[in-house]
Amino acid sequence: MPEINLNAPETKAETREVSEAFDTLMRTFSGFRETNDSRLADIERRMSADVLTEEKVERINKAIGDQQKKLEALMLKELRPQLDGTGEEGRSARPSEHRQAFETYVRGGDERGLRRLEEKAMSTLTGADGGFVVPPETEREIGRRLARISPIRSIASVRTVSAMVLKKPFSLAGAQAGWVGEADARPQTTSPSLSELTFPTMELYAMPAATNALLDDAAVDIDQWIGEEVEQAFAAQEGAAFVLGDGVNKPKGFMTAATVAESAWTWGKVGTISTGVSAAFAANGGSDALIDLIYSVKSGYRQNASFVMNRRTQSVIRKMKDADGNYLWQAPAAAGARATLMGFPLVETEEMPDIAANAKAIAFGDFARFYLIVDRQGVRVLRDPYSAKPYVLFYTTKRVGGGIQDFDAAKFLNFNV
Repeated sequence: MPEINLNAPETKAETREVSEAFDTLMRTFSGFRETNDSRLADIERRMSADVLTEEKVERINKAIGDQQKKLEALMLKELRPQLDGTGEEGRSARPSEHRQAFETYVRGGDERGLRRLEEKAMSTLTGADGGFVVPPETEREIGRRLARISPIRSIASVRTVSAMVLKKPFSLAGAQAGWVGEADARPQTTSPSLSELTFPTMELYAMPAATNALLDDAAVDIDQWIGEEVEQAFAAQEGAAFVLGDGVNKPKGFMTAATVAESAWTWGKVGTISTGVSAAFAANGGSDALIDLIYSVKSGYRQNASFVMNRRTQSVIRKMKDADGNYLWQAPAAAGARATLMGFPLVETEEMPDIAANAKAIAFGDFARFYLIVDRQGVRVLRDPYSAKPYVLFYTTKRVGGGIQDFDAAKFLNFNV
């Protein structure tokens, strides 16, 4: 977590609010465990649970999810920079020439400073469709906020490039090697077989609007304002594409990859583990499927692995226990941390499918090695004061690509027989 300035009254209040939200989450989870234990005891005694108890479990289960969302929103609010121009570490950030020129353009539409920078750099800051590249400070602010609220971006590998397409070679069959004695002949080895993955970048856009009064207000931090305005639009579109994107004018989502049973895994497909029951976990030993999923991933990947699922799947797993009676799902250890499942971080991604027949509702693996996000350098902003008078529109674009880079680094849990 970033260091928080406790001397600021507003920050003190925000810190207290985060602490209270975290305490509420822990109390709610404690109540959930007690109620769910009662439900399970009823099932053991009477082969069915009391209806009122079932309803209470579901109500508390939903409250846990809502409280997690509230805590995440408060943590994001704490990460926002102060309006006095100080950075995250409390140091005053002196605006660069590019930032000063860009702010003049955003506030009043004066392009002369940015045009002058183009001439000095003997390059262009404009795209074919107009607009200007934002200064590095603004681009970092957008990237920092996206990494915080975009679930897959927070665990995947992210690479910034200057070209439209990233081409990454990989080895289908590595060069041969072997052991020989000091004086033994060295037989010729075969050459490695290489292929190539391509990650094209696609255009993502948002169009925040501002009033002239806001732009005239010198206290408003332009970097922060643009970052706040585009974060939700960018994060929502990215999140859906990284999971379900078909690769047409958007990144290729990992859930659209071809799949095969783990026992028949080959490169280019993602291995799956079956729950043994259609559209559900097994009534007895449901956690066994999760254990099989965990150990289907090689140890080198498993060390940094995470679970990925949506909140409805998470609510089902939250009720499950292991053979020793311990809950598989555990609340975050601290504010800003992730909930864990069987000791591994759990990342909630709404675009993941629900539990259903033949649905691959849970992914597990090292997403930093499994999925690659490619950001093309340069976020562009086109100021439009004409289309929606009296508001000023800011057509903001960035280019993003993505796809699987290592098909062996993650596996899916398939809810089928």
